[in-house]
Amino acid sequence: MKIVLRQDVPKVGDAGSVQTVSNGYARNFLIPKGLAVVATDGELKVAAHNLAVKERKVLRQEELLRSLSDKIDGQRLTFTARAGEQGRLYGSITASDVATALAAQVSEEIDRRRVVLDEPLRSVGEHTVTVHLVGRLRPQVTVIIEAEATEEEEAPAADEPAPESPDEAETAG
Repeated sequence: MKIVLRQDVPKVGDAGSVQTVSNGYARNFLIPKGLAVVATDGELKVAAHNLAVKERKVLRQEELLRSLSDKIDGQRLTFTARAGEQGRLYGSITASDVATALAAQVSEEIDRRRVVLDEPLRSVGEHTVTVHLVGRLRPQVTVIIEAEATEEEEAPAADEPAPESPDEAETAG
């Protein structure tokens, strides 16, 4: 069934686009929720007009966000997390974690939904992550995940005496 999307629908399309979906998906989900309408001649004309308006709007947004894209592109974010012996994390680094760290680094608000991750990062190493700002602006960020030092690695360091601070040296002497 051909439909015109009223809102952005993940894995289907953007608002205003004409898509072909299964009859059941359209009748039972998209149309009742107001996410889409059946693609009649009138709706197709309205969709074409709205698409042209949206294209102009996206071009203006791209111009405004180009400087942010340049700031983001090539950034390196480092995370430290607990990991097992094979380099697999006990938790994960999510899109929200990446967005928060990136926002702190570039001093701009980054929405977590703009960080493109198929699944959370769960392994130690270097990962390339895309940030979809608007239209064709998709800067890439390198996420480096390092394993935290385990207790066995920290134990020998705890046996060594701590170096005295200058204040302790004055009171001892």
